[in-house]
Amino acid sequence: MTGRYPTLGLKTLLEAKIPVFDVLKGYHIFEQLHDENEVEINFDENIAFFYSIWKSQMEVAIQEWTFDKWKQIYRVATENIEQELNNFIDNTLEYASREKDFVLKPLKIPPLKTKFKGKHAVVVVRGKHYREDLAAIRSYIEDYHPILVGVDGGADALMEHGLIPQVILGDMDSVSDEALKSGAEIIVHAYPDGRAPGITRVKELGLEAKVIPSLGTSEDVAMLLAYEQQAEIIVALGAHSHMIDFLEKGRKGMASTVLVRMKIGTKLVDAKGVSQLYHPSTQWKSISLIGIAAITPILAISLINQDMVRLLEMMWLNIKMLFT
Repeated sequence: MTGRYPTLGLKTLLEAKIPVFDVLKGYHIFEQLHDENEVEINFDENIAFFYSIWKSQMEVAIQEWTFDKWKQIYRVATENIEQELNNFIDNTLEYASREKDFVLKPLKIPPLKTKFKGKHAVVVVRGKHYREDLAAIRSYIEDYHPILVGVDGGADALMEHGLIPQVILGDMDSVSDEALKSGAEIIVHAYPDGRAPGITRVKELGLEAKVIPSLGTSEDVAMLLAYEQQAEIIVALGAHSHMIDFLEKGRKGMASTVLVRMKIGTKLVDAKGVSQLYHPSTQWKSISLIGIAAITPILAISLINQDMVRLLEMMWLNIKMLFT
């Protein structure tokens, strides 16, 4: 967290009692790290020791984050937000002018097995609150049976909820092998010049894929695909939609996203954050009414059945004896 713009990820880690350390400037180590790299931390001297991918021991200076330090940097970030927004808008407008052909001209879509025409489509991105939002619209999915489109890791998000994507679209950098093997139609988002690094991974799994070359992000292309294939409604879930979203992704603007949303217009329903909108509380009055409704027919039958009447009378006498 540099103070350029406000983010809450660090705060979340600190609240969960997870120690967080910064490697101080001048140490370029991350390209030398590997998965499951063990690190030894000397808290007294603020030094970390670990082995690089070349098995040589490295020693780097670190600094631990505290809530006080986070609050200080967060305050600076909120003061910088206007300047950051100004830069973000300038970048967005500049690239929107360059990229307008991206939405004015149709995508080069190969023949697809999945038919979108006249159907609803849900485009799932593994963004903030995607789990809660998916749970919130689960009944909609069960009622309308929309085409489920997983954008890279969005396919895994669907499978976490027991849902199988019909289409997986992306550059294949953050989707699991399990999702790719789920039977979904795979579409690799390629660079405008046709280069598609993601196709190699798909072929290594023995799977087939279609390719769509295009500017923009994979989620932009997924929404345009559903639109140009004449989906009736397009529900975007977990998609990146504001400045902080894009800055956290390392993007300095959102030209393609603005243009795509302008083109799709009223067909697009953004379900991001829908789980934050309403939290139904337990209505004890309703529960009591259900209970009364359930017991009423039992009482009615009891009153007209002589054996049941005698049984109730005996139970009542026993209760009276217990309290006398």
